[in-house]
Amino acid sequence: MTEYELKPIIKIVTEYFLNITGDPAVMGLPYIKRENDPVFDFTGIIGISGARRGGVYYTADKGLLAEFGKSILGEEELDDASLNDLVGEMTNTIAGNMREIFGSSFLISVPIVLKGKIDNISMQLKPPVFVIPIRWKNYTSHLAVGLE
Repeated sequence: MTEYELKPIIKIVTEYFLNITGDPAVMGLPYIKRENDPVFDFTGIIGISGARRGGVYYTADKGLLAEFGKSILGEEELDDASLNDLVGEMTNTIAGNMREIFGSSFLISVPIVLKGKIDNISMQLKPPVFVIPIRWKNYTSHLAVGLE
């Protein structure tokens, strides 16, 4: 994975937030993942196979997911099961849209969803794994991408 490949991924994420909610997301400066990078309340993880191998994870706090869910579902309150489904769907959509960059041989797995603040998510990938901070409304989330 190269820094050059991050630009279209950032575009995919900003367009996703804007198209779904009408409010743009602002991407922070991507950096190489460190051992103790924050993991928020809910995390969706997608394995990548095919011509590229690796993984993608999206991690967000409960407030962001609740607000995002309200935008698309119109419901005022979402339970944890709904937030689990939502973070999995968000991760799946972002990873699926990455096929535009990497082609049809970019194969994604079914998302694995984790609830709770985990100390660290370890992806057994050839470095670098890039973390893209995402700011939407008053919330911060992270998208991590590690591809060989």
